[in-house]
Amino acid sequence: MSAGTYAPRPGAAPLPRMIAAQTALETRMLLRNGEQLLLTVIIPTLLLVLFSAVDIVDTGSGESVDFLTPGILALAVMSTAFTGQAIATGFERRYGVLKRLAASPLPRWALMTAKTLAVLVTEVLQVVLLTVIAFALGWSPHGNPFAVLLLLVLGTAAFSGLGLLMAGTLKAEATLAAANLVFLLLLVGGGVIVPLDKFPDAAQSVLGLLPIAALSDGLRDVLQHGAAMPWVDLGILAVWTVLGLGAAARFFRWE
Repeated sequence: MSAGTYAPRPGAAPLPRMIAAQTALETRMLLRNGEQLLLTVIIPTLLLVLFSAVDIVDTGSGESVDFLTPGILALAVMSTAFTGQAIATGFERRYGVLKRLAASPLPRWALMTAKTLAVLVTEVLQVVLLTVIAFALGWSPHGNPFAVLLLLVLGTAAFSGLGLLMAGTLKAEATLAAANLVFLLLLVGGGVIVPLDKFPDAAQSVLGLLPIAALSDGLRDVLQHGAAMPWVDLGILAVWTVLGLGAAARFFRWE
């Protein structure tokens, strides 16, 4: 009997196929999680509809939805790339899922790549849903679509790095509490709903350096004010991306 008679041939699948399969699995798991859907879809949608319909916060001149939509898009990115990913990865680490996956033919970097791709797929669904709702509420965006895409990608990378850093260094319960606390604090103080100019001057200079503030302000400059390319905000997000992903790669513990 000659070699090659047996099928399928033993051995690992090609790397792109493994990453694609893991991405599809991660995406299905994320979309089937009710708590994740609450955090990533329902809460941003409710905030957009509520604050656009009811004059609770002074968002300045113009329609409230024009100010709120960029901030809610930034919140959606943070909820998926940071909060949701940190909590899910933290519990996968606690239950030994990551340890077992690390022993599979899929390289560790490819596993993290699949998780990031699953986040991007979820974010596309979020952006489409929120955009449709915003248009129904009377949103009239402006600006360069490429600048918006670049902001969203950099924001995703920055928050993903910070989420993986938290999940890979803290215990699962601590990650759950810390990720939700950070989400609430940045929702209030990150320029998502309340404009940063409502805070004291000293606080504005600090809050403006946060990734959520940079993403919110950058999207707002482009979509509301028609700016070409918000370089300062892109620079802040790039710094957070390098720091977050670098620290996650250095300190992430698989067990």
